[in-house]
Amino acid sequence: MAIETVFLIRPRGFCAGVDRAVNTVEEALRIFGAPVYVKHEIVHNKTVCEELRSKGAIFVEEVTEVPEGSICVFSAHGIAPLVRVQAQERKLYAIDATCPLVSKIHIEVNRFAREGNEILYIGHKGHPEVVGVMGIRPDITQIVDTVEEVDNIRVKDPEKVVYLTQTTLSVDECKEVISALKKKFPKIKAPPSDDICYATTNRQTAIRSAAKSCDIIIVVGSKNSSNSNRLVDTARSLGVDAYLVDNLKEIQQSWLEGKKRLGVSAGASAPEYLIKEIADYFKAEGAEIKDLNVMDEKMSFKLPYELYRPQNAV
Repeated sequence: MAIETVFLIRPRGFCAGVDRAVNTVEEALRIFGAPVYVKHEIVHNKTVCEELRSKGAIFVEEVTEVPEGSICVFSAHGIAPLVRVQAQERKLYAIDATCPLVSKIHIEVNRFAREGNEILYIGHKGHPEVVGVMGIRPDITQIVDTVEEVDNIRVKDPEKVVYLTQTTLSVDECKEVISALKKKFPKIKAPPSDDICYATTNRQTAIRSAAKSCDIIIVVGSKNSSNSNRLVDTARSLGVDAYLVDNLKEIQQSWLEGKKRLGVSAGASAPEYLIKEIADYFKAEGAEIKDLNVMDEKMSFKLPYELYRPQNAV
């Protein structure tokens, strides 16, 4: 094996929203006992979800699958208002683990709608975060996935339009779509602050900074993790070979042939011990392990208030 140096790129791994969501399920299991039902995967990471299943979490795609009166956690990706109604109808004790940065977008949709705007939402069709946002005001919200789609957008009043974005998009890709929207709708309004999650932006920035030092970059994250895929895209856009893996076992030796400097990062829902396993493996093979810290993160979120209610509220 030719790898001589492994750069552990930071920031990486759990963001504040993921940390909050995973801790929410674990606390719900501790307080209420198993089973605890979770609407969709709590976060898009295979390892995390398997660990929570082993502790008594049951993941479902629809709240109609949850037995009446049960504990149900809403995932970090957010939900449409209809899901809350369905949960109430089934008398579920709902614990909302929606990331506060996603909740911010939900609030923006309602506010801009009250002001009479149509909303152009930049995001990937079918992603649960997008499904949740689109379910708030589907009558006035259109999804924009690519620059090519901008030409086909029609609105009632070009002066009453606003754009919002999915939190886990590629920063560069999003800029291109926004530029196209501004060209077509010069009066389009922007959100009061950037919708792309701080962690998404920071991890992409760290990849850009590390790319010049690496021959290859491994991103730890699951295939259905949007922000993890965007990290791979970012590295490849800079001409660096990059691959997405769930764990050490998925790294193929053929990827490493002729490479000497390996960068390792992780999507916002990948646990840190998966990084350690990779580092330990290459250290045992004789590689030097170096930390490459691009920036620090100090963001944290409180757990959902539903966890602090007395147990007899269930």
